[in-house]
Amino acid sequence: MVGAGVLSLPYAMSNLGWGPGVVILILSWTITFYTLWQMVEMHEMVPGKRFDRYHELGQHAFGEKLGLYIVVPQQLICEVGVDIVYMVTGGKSLQKVHDLVCKGSKPIKTTYFIMIFASVHFVLAHLPNFNSISGVSLAAAVMSLSYSTIAWSASVHKGKQPNVEYGYKATTTSGTVFDFFTALGDVAFAYAGHNVVLEIQATIPSTPERPSKGPMWRGVVIAYIVVALCYFPVALVGYYVFGNIVEDNILISLDKPTWLIVAANMFVVVHVIGSYQLYAMPVFDMIETVMVTKLHFKPSGLLRFITRNLYVAFTMFVAITFPFFGGLLGFFGGFAFAPTTYFLPCIMWLAIYKPKKFSLSWCTNWICIILGLLLMILSPIGGLRNIIKSAKHYKFYS
Repeated sequence: MVGAGVLSLPYAMSNLGWGPGVVILILSWTITFYTLWQMVEMHEMVPGKRFDRYHELGQHAFGEKLGLYIVVPQQLICEVGVDIVYMVTGGKSLQKVHDLVCKGSKPIKTTYFIMIFASVHFVLAHLPNFNSISGVSLAAAVMSLSYSTIAWSASVHKGKQPNVEYGYKATTTSGTVFDFFTALGDVAFAYAGHNVVLEIQATIPSTPERPSKGPMWRGVVIAYIVVALCYFPVALVGYYVFGNIVEDNILISLDKPTWLIVAANMFVVVHVIGSYQLYAMPVFDMIETVMVTKLHFKPSGLLRFITRNLYVAFTMFVAITFPFFGGLLGFFGGFAFAPTTYFLPCIMWLAIYKPKKFSLSWCTNWICIILGLLLMILSPIGGLRNIIKSAKHYKFYS
């Protein structure tokens, strides 16, 4: 659950300001917690049947064809988007480690670091299934806790910067508004567990007496307490210390103590290696299913080898072309995560359970849907503007 998106929260806060920032952080936490509860509940709502994939639930709610057309593109954008952002994150963290450890040496292009990071995935992409990456997931969980803690504790250690400012950085009103939109996407990106929650729940054994939602819900509650303990201190302390000059990745703003920041960046690398695979697995599954059923390829080791390597190469190429962490987060956060995390579960809930008009459930779901739709429309605008602005001064492949 704790993604690398946590590192951009202080930057999001700097574009939102204290009041709106705190409100949006709490709102996001609450809404995504509620929609995650809905997903867990809906996993086995039809007796004797389990919805192991997001699109299966979509098909049950919206019908066979429509369900696929609504959910699958959303999921794909989401999973591919995360993988692209994680390529950038991994590459930039490796670069930061190199710059801190080899001070004074010749700088190496970000492009090369992203390639180094991608090289790992050309190997890991060939692991067979979710359970074979459970070790990787455990390592990733420990890492994300560690680097979140380092991010805020190193900020506390650094202390509030002299002449720190909390006003908006943009000089024009339009700039402030667009930055605000991007920040909404940054926050949305930090809550990204919904896309794989049904796949994870599918691995838990279930009987009529002991349905899987019991242990799954306990897991979700623990995960969300941990999320709160990671996200809120990083966002608030990071913003308090650096004000509006904080980088879009808090670990890039921190330099001392060197060994600790190097460790934190290595933790990020290990974590995004694990998370990249977690999000890539469903994509591999989809690509291979389409190749075999629709395009009538023979299922073979060679087919797997080619499709998976092509996918890793594609995400690497996009990451090298647009290595803008903040802009990409804002864009994908709104465009891909807002639907699958904030309002699709609510729409499915309304379609399946049909709560009475103006009842508490009905009102809650509609509020989530409206907020989620606003997020989906506004934050990609901000994110895209950010990417275009960064690309203006950026030498491609430098």
